[in-house]
Amino acid sequence: MKRFFLVCSFFCTQVVFASGDLPSWQDTKTKAALITFVEKTTKQGSADYIPPEERIAVFDNDGTLWSEQPSYVQLTFAIDRVKVLAPQHPDWLNKQPFKAVLEGDRKALSEAGDKGLIEIIAATHAGMSPEEFHQIVLDWMKTARHPKTGRPYPEMVYQPMLEVLSYLRKHGYKTFIVSGGGVEFMRPWTEAVYGIPPEQVIGSSVKTQLIVKDDKVNLQRLAEVNFINDKEGKPLAINQHIGRRPVIAFGNSDGDLQMLQWTSASRKPSLGVIIHHTDAEREVAYDRQSHIGKLDQALNLSKKQGWLVVDMKTDWKTVFPK
Repeated sequence: MKRFFLVCSFFCTQVVFASGDLPSWQDTKTKAALITFVEKTTKQGSADYIPPEERIAVFDNDGTLWSEQPSYVQLTFAIDRVKVLAPQHPDWLNKQPFKAVLEGDRKALSEAGDKGLIEIIAATHAGMSPEEFHQIVLDWMKTARHPKTGRPYPEMVYQPMLEVLSYLRKHGYKTFIVSGGGVEFMRPWTEAVYGIPPEQVIGSSVKTQLIVKDDKVNLQRLAEVNFINDKEGKPLAINQHIGRRPVIAFGNSDGDLQMLQWTSASRKPSLGVIIHHTDAEREVAYDRQSHIGKLDQALNLSKKQGWLVVDMKTDWKTVFPK
């Protein structure tokens, strides 16, 4: 019997699930290990049985659930916002990194580094209520397209990972996103695309302030960074927002290293999974030298830690939904 997963947001894409678990995965040791772990932790009477309330699975987003190449989706969004807002900020014409964005100077933008990126995001994501920002994100998603495939960004999700999310939830696991991306950039669409509701999304954030005026109470986003949910920040955020150590953690880069370590450090059974981008033909092949999604330390430690490394080229039958 066939099962169906519906990706619905600003469009609907019906993805057919063939019979059996994880149909877009090749029948490799990787798939077998995933299924074996889930079965042994959810079967009553198993020595490795984990009660439903403790079944927490966390997923990085960029590069783990959807494509992060040739640039982070939120960075593309922020660059587009610079262009939209530029008429209101004439000083940006002579101020970096905004000048680089408006002139299409990729070299200067790259040289601005993380500091420049944070400055761009702070300037383009602030001065509005969360509800207004929510709508801006949705409106952008309607028309924005991936530069290589021409697909809407919600179609740049990984079909095998959609199946993992569905499979885990079917077996009583609660699935959370724990991403370095902005939490309020993700929340408008994660439920429609991944089946993960806003309250199960953890990410980086800007500061907000409460404004009371004429008996009206609102929140306003500020151009100040509140929290960067990356590297060591991920375990801290999981502890603060979820309050349980995960049983399963999926990542794809060194930014997920501490989350993987914390998940597997002292809890058995536990499962750490790394998505290794090895498929240059169907997606992009990158790891140790990449300036986006660099995978070096985590890959080195994967064997010692017993983490599962998913080889995208050999373990996945398909990459994106058809």
